Amino acid sequence: MCLIALSWRSHPRYPLALIANRDESHARAAAAAGPDPESPQVYGGRDLVQGGGWLMVSTRGRLAAVTNVRAGLAADAAPRSRGALVRGFVRGDATAAATLDALGETAPEYGRFNLVLWDGQELSFASNYPQYARQPIAPGMHAMSNGAFDAQWPKSGHATRALSAWLASPASLHEAPDAQALQPLFAALADTTPAPDAELPDTGVGLELERVLSPPFVRGERYGTRCSTIVLVGEKEIVFVERRYGPNGAGGGETATVLPLRR
Repeated sequence: MCLIALSWRSHPRYPLALIANRDESHARAAAAAGPDPESPQVYGGRDLVQGGGWLMVSTRGRLAAVTNVRAGLAADAAPRSRGALVRGFVRGDATAAATLDALGETAPEYGRFNLVLWDGQELSFASNYPQYARQPIAPGMHAMSNGAFDAQWPKSGHATRALSAWLASPASLHEAPDAQALQPLFAALADTTPAPDAELPDTGVGLELERVLSPPFVRGERYGTRCSTIVLVGEKEIVFVERRYGPNGAGGGETATVLPLRR
């Protein structure tokens, strides 16, 4: 997953609201969002290559999401999969703080990651690049992509503005947002407009690739946005909607559910 915008403790109905795009090779096998076959209380998409996830929730009041960190064209293979951090946390019982305390010892063994964890009380961030660091997330609007937390990338600003506007609209107060109510968020995530060169980050991949990766939605034959996801966490339920895509942005189906919280 390469773009996440989130609102934390700044909305009367949804203490935590999140919109995200996952960018990945189209050839990499993945399961559509659904219950975890080994932990029915866990819901989200699953990587079928290494068994982890990129964005998952639990009806016990837990959420985890991860992105990679882009620093050059290639990285050495890591002994541990960052997707395991997501699936392991939502299936477990440890607090976010305890999990991140323990992670410090093994963090260098994972591929470069940005990680968000919510344990039902606290929302925290951690990254292992350039070295392991963690922090609580303050209330407000935030973004996480393939650079530093809250880095001012064009796609991050686009996503946070869209989420802010939606949360300020009457649609965010509907009892159960339907497809029409959520459409502005999916439209923002589907934007393929490249950023101006002057606003591009320098992540060591060259100008041409920075341009390709600059929109919120990356369209490509072999690599691109595989799914867009909206997660709205209320006091008693979690709304989880995933819209999937194939090569060149071809539609690949949608899954929508409302999960009751049983804390």
